[in-house]
Amino acid sequence: MPFEFHQYLGFIAFAVVGLMGFWLMVFLLAILPYWVGGNIKEMLDERKAAKKQEEETA
Repeated sequence: MPFEFHQYLGFIAFAVVGLMGFWLMVFLLAILPYWVGGNIKEMLDERKAAKKQEEETA
């Protein structure tokens, strides 16, 4: 019992939406934490440098 044309288009649309959701989750779970962690590290390094600069001038 082969698919009819509209069923085939529905399956393709479902597959495309599902794959877009899958890759979005991969992005959010892999790349985003790395980016946020890097920003936090840079913020802490800037605070440390500002504190060191303040101690040198005092």
